[in-house]
Amino acid sequence: MAAARLVEGLVARGLGPQTTVLAEEQHAPYNRILLSAVLEGTHRPGALALREKQWYADRGVDLRLNSLVVDIHRDTKTVELADRTTVPYDAVVLATGAIPTLPPIRGVVRMDGSLDPRVQAFRSLDDCARLLDTLHDHPRSAVIVGGGLLGLQVARALAVRGIETEIVEGRDHLLSSQVDASAGKVLKRSMAKLGTQVYLGARATRLTDEGLKLDNGYTLETDLVVLTAGGRPRANLARRAELTVNRGIVVDDQLRSVDDPDVYAIGDCAEHDGNVTGFVSPAWEQAGVLADVLAGDEAAYQGHRVVARLRATDLDVCVLGSPEDEAGEVVEIANPIKGTHRKLVVRDGRIVAGALVGDLSRVGLITQAFDRQTVLGEHEAGQLLLPEPSKSPRPELPDDAEVCACAGVSAGRIRACRSLEDVRETTRATTGCGGCAPTVRQLLATRPSGSQLSATQLSLEGTT
Repeated sequence: MAAARLVEGLVARGLGPQTTVLAEEQHAPYNRILLSAVLEGTHRPGALALREKQWYADRGVDLRLNSLVVDIHRDTKTVELADRTTVPYDAVVLATGAIPTLPPIRGVVRMDGSLDPRVQAFRSLDDCARLLDTLHDHPRSAVIVGGGLLGLQVARALAVRGIETEIVEGRDHLLSSQVDASAGKVLKRSMAKLGTQVYLGARATRLTDEGLKLDNGYTLETDLVVLTAGGRPRANLARRAELTVNRGIVVDDQLRSVDDPDVYAIGDCAEHDGNVTGFVSPAWEQAGVLADVLAGDEAAYQGHRVVARLRATDLDVCVLGSPEDEAGEVVEIANPIKGTHRKLVVRDGRIVAGALVGDLSRVGLITQAFDRQTVLGEHEAGQLLLPEPSKSPRPELPDDAEVCACAGVSAGRIRACRSLEDVRETTRATTGCGGCAPTVRQLLATRPSGSQLSATQLSLEGTT
């Protein structure tokens, strides 16, 4: 996704014919965030393409699929492919993303090095296709190893398809990297209401014929095990090229390797100022900065305020920044009965982080204040966490309010579009995490009279 965004920036700056994309996968760049939507059945695989292959060809971009890079030869300024052919470069950009970590579960890997047939990873479109193929065998139960954003999305997608799902999470609450224990409890109860059992503080230790054994003594009988327990930056090429790698490939403010002025890295594989992101919005911002740098313009990446959305039916979660790490005054409202938990971290009158679980009715206003670093009034943070009165009209978003955090798109730019396809093509909104799609549809539906859209146009979000 980072590479696709960079190519769009290079094409816009007239550098398309000078650009070669070497992709290991057989698919043109696609939206990984929406893989769970394909698994759930609300999106077709073809709907995930960020740009069709012909788009690259029409703009002179040399897109080479099934092209695995095995080495970067910095001395000769070439990259070597698995078939031993080489490609010269003036500048090389590593946008290799992250790879899933394989948890230490005995029996998952067989003697020949392959995964047990019951075990599936979930990172790529091919992983998703394989998992969908296993559903043809009508599995009755599935265990999801990992209680992070991806684990919850996969669990919900399988549950929607009628499969009895269970989650095994080694930490003491769900989404432990994003929310606190109180919000985690709300999420656990929400998952239980949706039919998913959660085992916390437990680790899977062994896969046997009887099922998946946990370190707490339980054995979970299951037909399917899906691994979603984290990932790490894919930096093997950088290591082989003797570039500095900490957690990720270490880059400066121009996203340039600290060892070589002609090597760059963006997205999940990059480490800037000691941070790796793992989210689409900073990857896309890095791509925009790097497009300027490669075009010879002055630009610098100074970090990004991350807004992460959980995309799954009947699960509403939004995380702003790092609410468990940021210091400040905490404003918190919870309603365990309704399954909601809302928390903001405020410093010097500004929202520096937050977590919303179960009620996103005011997420647009909160995100706007967070992104702009608006100075709030004395009681305004608490008022933002209160649910909207049922009879009061929803305030209209001003044109300069940010609607899509992934692509940095304002309400005014959405209102200027004629259809959802137009939104996607011209602004790239809804093509990231998908969390902005309801707001985008509402903005399109409430355009001034004479420019209303048909029901067919508004329904494209889940079908194109």
